[in-house]
Amino acid sequence: MMTTGRIQFAESEGTFVLKFIGDVRLTLCAALDAYIERIFSALDFRAIVIDLTETQAIDSTSLGLLAKLSLLSQKKVGFLPTLVSDNEDMNRLLLSMGFDQVFNMLPTCLEPTAPLQDLPPQQLSEELVRDKVLEAHRILMGLNDSNREAFCDLVNALESGC
Repeated sequence: MMTTGRIQFAESEGTFVLKFIGDVRLTLCAALDAYIERIFSALDFRAIVIDLTETQAIDSTSLGLLAKLSLLSQKKVGFLPTLVSDNEDMNRLLLSMGFDQVFNMLPTCLEPTAPLQDLPPQQLSEELVRDKVLEAHRILMGLNDSNREAFCDLVNALESGC
């Protein structure tokens, strides 16, 4: 049985940790996007760790926002975030999306020194949700040709307002 998804976070000494738990879907994307903005406004930024060890499922919009996080990290501070997953099915998905090109991928990581807290929920209008979905999928399409082909119809439909 799938556990309703949630995203937890912790910050300690310039390291930002995001832990995805259960079935992570579009409904969590506004909170995730807001937290991404918070990470890059920090002055003592040192590392980002995304822990997917308790993730049962993740949708493409959430994956697109993770790719956005990595691309911003490379652009703003010049390094790849670390993505942790010990699940073979999840790793296959991540590799098929090209995440090995934009993350340091590891099977385990140290527990965060700060306690994890749930990201606060964020409400977005239907139009803003559509914009976030569109942005996330455009980012995924930019990672590799397979993604471009897989998400082309969705992006075209969202752009035309279908």
